[in-house]
Amino acid sequence: MQPVPKYRFQRMVVDALDDLPDELVPVLDNVVVQIHDEHPTDPTLLGLYEGVPHTERTGTEGPDVVSIFRLPLCAMCGDDDELAEEVYVTVIHEIAHAAGIDDARLHELGWA
Repeated sequence: MQPVPKYRFQRMVVDALDDLPDELVPVLDNVVVQIHDEHPTDPTLLGLYEGVPHTERTGTEGPDVVSIFRLPLCAMCGDDDELAEEVYVTVIHEIAHAAGIDDARLHELGWA
């Protein structure tokens, strides 16, 4: 599909954040979510978590950063509904990393 405009993509990310499972909501207190067109060195990357998972924090860390990449997400989807679903899964996946949930558990939960 053609890339959706940035404002529509941003709305999908906000909707995904609003619909997070209850157990992930507290993680947002120390997470900055950014939207970029694509990762500078890996244009196929859908999302990226950078930080110290909440399960490993000592209290001196700055905010974690979650980046969501618009162009590769649009490229993998056939329509707006599929894109909204992939954005939701990607947002959950990256926020779950901030909560300390690893990829194996994310697969079990269907958030991979």
